[in-house]
Amino acid sequence: MALARQVLCLSAFLSLPLARAEPIRYSVAEEAESGSLVGKLAEDAGLTPAQLSARRARLVSEDGRQHFRFERASGRLVVAGRLDREELCGQAATCMLPFELLLSSPLQFFRVEVTLDDINDHSPVFPEERVTFQIPELSEPGSRFLLEVARDLDIGSNTVQEYSISPENEYFSVSSGSRITGKKSLELVLEKPLDREEHAEMGFSVIALDGGSPPRSGTTQVKIDILDVNDNAPIFTQEEYIAQVLENMPEGSVVLTVLATDRDAGINGKISYQFSQAVGQSDSAFVIDPITGEIKLTKPLDFEAVETHELTVRARDGGGLSAICKVLVEVVDVNDNAPELVVSSFSSPIPENTVPGTVVALFSVRDRDSGANGKISCALEDQLSFSLRPAYKNYYELVTVSALDREETPQYILSVTAADAGSPPLTSTQTFTVDISDVNDNAPVFNQTSYTMYVRENNVPTVFVGAVSAGDADVGLNAKVTYSLAPEQGAERPSCSCISVNSENGHVFVLRPLDYEHLRQTEVTVSASDAGSPPLRANVTVRLVVLDENDNAPLVLYPAQDGSPASSELVPVSAEAGYLIGKVVAVDADSGQNSWLSYHLLRATDPGLFSVAVQSGEVRLRRPVTERDSVKQKLVVLVRDNGKPPLSATAALSALLLKDFSDVRLPHSSPAPEDQDGSLTTYLIISLVFVSLLFLISSAVFVARKACRRKELEAGHVLYGADNLQSGLADAAAAGTLPRAYCYEISLTTGSGNSEFKFLRPILPSLPPQHCALGQGPDEEQDFPCVPVSTEDMAPDNAGTLSAGQFNALSFN
Repeated sequence: MALARQVLCLSAFLSLPLARAEPIRYSVAEEAESGSLVGKLAEDAGLTPAQLSARRARLVSEDGRQHFRFERASGRLVVAGRLDREELCGQAATCMLPFELLLSSPLQFFRVEVTLDDINDHSPVFPEERVTFQIPELSEPGSRFLLEVARDLDIGSNTVQEYSISPENEYFSVSSGSRITGKKSLELVLEKPLDREEHAEMGFSVIALDGGSPPRSGTTQVKIDILDVNDNAPIFTQEEYIAQVLENMPEGSVVLTVLATDRDAGINGKISYQFSQAVGQSDSAFVIDPITGEIKLTKPLDFEAVETHELTVRARDGGGLSAICKVLVEVVDVNDNAPELVVSSFSSPIPENTVPGTVVALFSVRDRDSGANGKISCALEDQLSFSLRPAYKNYYELVTVSALDREETPQYILSVTAADAGSPPLTSTQTFTVDISDVNDNAPVFNQTSYTMYVRENNVPTVFVGAVSAGDADVGLNAKVTYSLAPEQGAERPSCSCISVNSENGHVFVLRPLDYEHLRQTEVTVSASDAGSPPLRANVTVRLVVLDENDNAPLVLYPAQDGSPASSELVPVSAEAGYLIGKVVAVDADSGQNSWLSYHLLRATDPGLFSVAVQSGEVRLRRPVTERDSVKQKLVVLVRDNGKPPLSATAALSALLLKDFSDVRLPHSSPAPEDQDGSLTTYLIISLVFVSLLFLISSAVFVARKACRRKELEAGHVLYGADNLQSGLADAAAAGTLPRAYCYEISLTTGSGNSEFKFLRPILPSLPPQHCALGQGPDEEQDFPCVPVSTEDMAPDNAGTLSAGQFNALSFN
């Protein structure tokens, strides 16, 4: 039926030269009710109601759809049914519905055009009802955050005119405009710095308002999550990507790859990609890889259906920041043959000393397409050591352009890309794997600039002390390394015959036992040579350090331990605790902790009386001397080093305990009370008589003994002066013993503690000298009856006065 109507209309056009040239135009608002008047068509066409009925007037349209109805009786044109401009014309600026008024007898038609006026019957719609932004608190005021614009199916003033925020927000405002490409944009603008500690999140609505009367609006909810670390949003390398895709590309083909970068690190710099779904694109023909950003086809494209696909891609990092870019995919349907590359000759491997300009491969290219689609260009991807050189016609040579180094790059993988001039161009890639053969151009290299090895003295012969190791960057025989001892300059043999090196593995051995006390370290030069032709070599210094073993016992320097009797140290009985008696001095030929000496009291006549300093070897009194202590004290000090196991030596000392008269004091009588004066006088008289008798008896005995010894003392004795006697005793104490002994007896009267006395030449015959208790006689436990004095230090003419306080080093009966 529709076909018949179209044929009838065509016949009318061809047969009626008297048809009206200008169409009759009307306009009607969309969504008008059925029966609404469009216009008085009969009157405008100059026809009467009788003519309309007689000539069977009717409406004919090209598509056969009747949107209007013609009333013959009244000649009016009315709406036949619901008219939706968006359904009939989409987003077209003008929506016109053409048809013809056809009359019969005679055949005549009138061209009628009805413009469908838009009414505000659609509200703005945002792509997403809820949008969440995660914004760092460090964002600067003026920062912008992209929002998807609202879509309104109406046109003109009925479409979206303005955007606003509700409730009003002091932190954000909205800004809308048009980009360079003509596309509208909507952005949130940060007006005031954010503070996450004050507001961790906030929410508001963005309202899109159209220009209709009354106006319609659309709303999307915006939630703002405030972050305080992720301060860099992703940035696309391009604001808008454009791709041209062949319509015959199979499903799964990669259209393009979008790339966004983020200066943050970790999760905040990890970017994921996704489409921002637009209105009416739920059945998109594309899918995007969230990790790589590759956009692929999910179904074949149809150039006749849609010429351009517009996609919105959002890149969101791990911290919630995002960026948006546009992707325009243009569909083309021409170039479908890729270039072909045919290899004629290829050489591999090539030596690393190949001169620049050497031809490695020869190949040709061809394309079955013609024109621009068959015009081919070749390129070598990212390669500095090789290049492509045109030969003749469609032949190319792959040549070297610089020196090669196998140690730096042993293999080159060269990708040659042939591309035609189609739109978009098709390409083919040929890979050449070029191996580089070795030349001996690298000397061995030791893994250390020098070596230090250690061996303990008294080592066993051929002991292993370490290894040297050298590597060679070459391969094969050129990298096989042997080791040897290099002679010193001007010498035919190595400097030290005690060291040997294994030629195969570089192990270093000490051939004979070493003595640390004679040789502490030595150096040799080890040479590493490869097996190339000619061979290359390298030298390194090996320092052998001999480690000390504890093979020397301590040696006591003082007191001398040469088999002579032990020296004696003089100690006054009045000495207090801590009094220095003497010091043991020892040395050790070893080094380090093997020579650290410690001193210990091994044995003593009275162990509780003495102490020995562990570090210094000083012998001191541990407590004051008492009357119960033996006059002669023997001590044995153990000197031990710190080796493992420790070695030790002993030192023997003797000490003589002498009474000190400098502290002698006579007892004084204390005053008696007045009521005891008589008894005290009696006691004093009795005491005086007893003391007088005792004195007389003692004097008689003394004179008798002197008379008996006079003959033995005829040689006479030189009396010491005070200074000579004291210096002589000090020298004797320092030497540890007194020379030839002489004995003197001294008697003091009452009150002589602070008085002076004189030595007189003996008037009696000389007496034999008394035995002095020096710790060498049988009576070691008796008190000293005399003082040993060296005659060499005595001055015979110093028979003078000595104060009692000058005899600190003497002991008296």
